[in-house]
Amino acid sequence: MRLFTKAVAAALVLCLAISCTGITAAGEGISDRVLRLHVLANSDSEEDQALKLKVRDRVLAVSEQWFKNVDSREEAQEAAEAHLADLKKAGEEVLRENGSDDPVEVRLEDCWFPTRTYGNVTLPAGTYRALRILIGKGKGHNWWCVLFPALCLPGAEQDNNTLSDVLTPAQEEMTQPGFAVKFKTVEVYEEIRQWLSENS
Repeated sequence: MRLFTKAVAAALVLCLAISCTGITAAGEGISDRVLRLHVLANSDSEEDQALKLKVRDRVLAVSEQWFKNVDSREEAQEAAEAHLADLKKAGEEVLRENGSDDPVEVRLEDCWFPTRTYGNVTLPAGTYRALRILIGKGKGHNWWCVLFPALCLPGAEQDNNTLSDVLTPAQEEMTQPGFAVKFKTVEVYEEIRQWLSENS
């Protein structure tokens, strides 16, 4: 039965690979041009989820000045690296103000993101560079956005780059909502392929 399941999965991967080739090729490079923000709550309790949003709000408020004039993902990453301690302090201040003694970790790392839609922008699933803020155990539902270009910073529309400034026309076209279903197909393909590699 296990062999049959793997055979079916392999056949499905092949079919999906053929249909996804063009989408994957056209979308290559999007993840290299953006910096994501990922805030992970301690748990799924109502209190921890509320704290997550308060930490998010404080982080966005204090970091706006640092990301305001950056023109590339590399510059955004450098700005984030220079202020990791400040972001950690800002997150911990929020927790202490709300009676929590949970620790806060802030780091830059590569993370897998599923297909996500932010307003009228859809980004494909894939591995992205991200500024990650882990509250406590980091086991709760999380919140994510795009830090560069600044799709989630206050005042972003007035002063910061947009996707059209950092993506090629073909890549920008792929961020429109109509591609969400196609991106989901690519995501399923990647998940099945990963399952096969782990169970072979």
